[in-house]
Amino acid sequence: MLNLIWAGFFIAAFIMAVLASFNGNTAIWSDMVNGLFTSVDTAFKTSLNLTGVLCFWLGMLKIAEKSGLTELLARGLKPFFRAIMPDLKKDSPAFSAIVMNVAANVLGLDNAATPMGLKAMEEMQKENKTPDKASNAQIMFMVLNSSALTILPITILMYRFQFGSMAPAKVFIPILLATACSTLTGFIATALWQRINIFRRVILAYLLIGVGFIGTIGYIFGNNANSTQMTVILSNAILAGLVVLFIVAGLIKKQNVYENFIEGAKDGFHIAVQIIPYLVAMLAAIGVFRATGGIDLFCEKLAELLHYFGYDAEFTKALPAALMKPLSGSGARAMMIDIFSTYGVDSFAGFAASIVQGSTETTFYVLAVYFGAVKLSKTGAALPLALLADAAGITAAIALAYKFY
Repeated sequence: MLNLIWAGFFIAAFIMAVLASFNGNTAIWSDMVNGLFTSVDTAFKTSLNLTGVLCFWLGMLKIAEKSGLTELLARGLKPFFRAIMPDLKKDSPAFSAIVMNVAANVLGLDNAATPMGLKAMEEMQKENKTPDKASNAQIMFMVLNSSALTILPITILMYRFQFGSMAPAKVFIPILLATACSTLTGFIATALWQRINIFRRVILAYLLIGVGFIGTIGYIFGNNANSTQMTVILSNAILAGLVVLFIVAGLIKKQNVYENFIEGAKDGFHIAVQIIPYLVAMLAAIGVFRATGGIDLFCEKLAELLHYFGYDAEFTKALPAALMKPLSGSGARAMMIDIFSTYGVDSFAGFAASIVQGSTETTFYVLAVYFGAVKLSKTGAALPLALLADAAGITAAIALAYKFY
């Protein structure tokens, strides 16, 4: 599946460039080549930038692991993940990293989530009975990551604040609902694909607790005039608190926290090197396709079609950000900012683009990084299931934009 999509990006880009040339746009070839080399450069720089983050957080995770803290933190969610990942051993060390990754994602702590997620993938790969093909547990984990349930969308709120929004946090509840829809769709679809009984008591209990927790958070932040400032303070406090918590827990257990940190940090460097070719391959294909203007053309034709049948097409102004989100996080963010500048941050397009930006994750990037870290090219149903979750999140985001605007 991934093989065909990767090749499809290049072929589709070439066909569009040929058509554009016949229409007199010969500069498209320069744009295409520039997009290729810019994306390759971005992929390598991203890997280098990720190295420091990986080294730091895998070092901190090693401290937490040696002190027994990760096992303690994971104990509460282990029954749920054991139920949805039955292929893993009951005492698998992957569960601790999985729980830490999910917790970091929920809180919007991306810098902490990625290293923990890569650690989880490595541990699951050790138990993978078909080392050249993604296991069911790895597919479930990847889909949950790509759907990216996030309670504190701090980056989006800060961009809205910087662009002078009269109500930066107005998108908070819509984003929470859209990302919950994405995650729930991805989870249910993957569970059905893997024939996991989602009506088991343990699974239903955790799902109900999760829905209640999301509802409570949404109510607290949605009804607070200072919710933007609260999310910033809370996110930073949690991040700093985790670092101190890990170190103190290690000292209490009389561990050499410095040596443990160095041991874990070395793993971070090796993982960063491993993902470079996978990231280069994926971002190069996406960069070429984006440079030919395929996404913009699709949005224009869709708007024309909707107008023809008498439907509202205002949301198509935000659609470039929606279509770009699964392909490139930086690309989607750039398009969101462009929409803010063109139509206004508090316009319907700006409002919708903000919700879309927080509704799902950069699926192709996540897939390239996570599966690349364990050298897996046969990803099974991971990509279509993740894209289904993306579609659900984006559709929900657009519907919620109309509802809440």
